[in-house]
Amino acid sequence: MQQDRLPVVQQMIISDTPHARADALARLLPFQKEDFAGILEVMAGYPVTIRLLDPPLHEFLPHTQDEIAEVAAAMNADPQKLADRARELHEFNPMLGFRGCRIAIAYPEIAEMQARAIFEAAVAAGKRTGKPVVPEVMVPLIASKAEFDIVKARIDAMAEAVAKETGAKIDYQVGTMIELPRACLKAGEIAETAEFFSFGTNDLTQTTYGISRDDAASFLGAYQNKGILAIDPFVSLDQDGVGELIRIATQRGRKVRNSLKLGICGEHGGDPASVAFCHEIGLDYVSCSPFRVPIARLAAAQAALGKGTASTA
Repeated sequence: MQQDRLPVVQQMIISDTPHARADALARLLPFQKEDFAGILEVMAGYPVTIRLLDPPLHEFLPHTQDEIAEVAAAMNADPQKLADRARELHEFNPMLGFRGCRIAIAYPEIAEMQARAIFEAAVAAGKRTGKPVVPEVMVPLIASKAEFDIVKARIDAMAEAVAKETGAKIDYQVGTMIELPRACLKAGEIAETAEFFSFGTNDLTQTTYGISRDDAASFLGAYQNKGILAIDPFVSLDQDGVGELIRIATQRGRKVRNSLKLGICGEHGGDPASVAFCHEIGLDYVSCSPFRVPIARLAAAQAALGKGTASTA
């Protein structure tokens, strides 16, 4: 979304030929490589999980007439073409629309560009730091093994290409973000080729309950007042429903792949009760926003020591 990149992203999105899209992606590659190299160097050998492009494409496009005219002028593009493309990509429910792995399947060149940027950055970071760099490439919004395998094949091909070009050995893993109930139920199949799972508990809660997190505030208070919900499920993990799906996925995934690395990603990762639950069912880690890290660390330590749930006080 940065101003020096957004026009290039918009050019990529409105491109109506693979050649034009490839040109925009070639301009984006150095930006992505620089981003990933910086992250990998700072982490200096610690694990880094990088999620491929996830947001719906329409989020990157202008919507009002004034915005469209301004962007079209900056891009030297036809305003009508830009407006038509924005209209084509508009979705009534973008959270369940054209996003995540669906983008990588429809436009594999986008995933290929990101994978190349990751692997070229890994080689560069390894040389600069002298530390082992093992990026974990995460494919978002998987509902089936078939989806994952299609995207993984592109990632693997790009790793092979970069290794051949640089003469460097590239160690990496490819896993997936589990955000849909179907993915939880089919975790055994997905684990045949996925090397790690990250449960995206924000979206998994939305898709399990059929509730939009952005719109839930208008009625969740009434649900809590009437005793239907003890706590907002977007604040603390619903252990009986969403948690049960995570438990099922954990069991089915590890039955197929003993070494399967498992964790959660989302605001629940900073909730003490949710952290304790993750420890109980055998997850390896939790991930949360930076300001919640201290509480998450305390909760994880207390869970590991069997001392119950940390207090936010």
